Amino acid sequence: DSINLKPKITLLNGITVIVGSIIGSGIFVSPKGVLEQTGSVGLALIVWTGCGLFSMVGAYCFNELGVMIVKSGGDYAYINEAFGPFLAFLRLWVECIIVRPCTTAVVALTFAAYIIEPLFPDCEQPEDAARLLAGICL
Repeated sequence: DSINLKPKITLLNGITVIVGSIIGSGIFVSPKGVLEQTGSVGLALIVWTGCGLFSMVGAYCFNELGVMIVKSGGDYAYINEAFGPFLAFLRLWVECIIVRPCTTAVVALTFAAYIIEPLFPDCEQPEDAARLLAGICL
């Protein structure tokens, strides 16, 4: 007998996880930068549309991998199948030690910046205050 994971994710759960992963906290920070760099609303919308299409192609690639490689483990299972256990382990290690903590830190810094912004309406926010609040949030 083998022990298998029972899939318990509904369509709505899956959609919310995917949308949350794709959008993340960047949606609250990047529009200002995109608009400043492009110089026009129309070009900014074109950039956002292009990035959305690029993300959609990536999602379709993961969809195809999920259909072809029916194993639990996500990225680890796909890389293990394609390149072997060593590179799969390295990818998992980098995800756990670098990517996830950095992502959590960026979300905390974004949250702190938005919380502190109303307290300093006419001047620049003190960076130390935002970092301190982000550290408390973590």
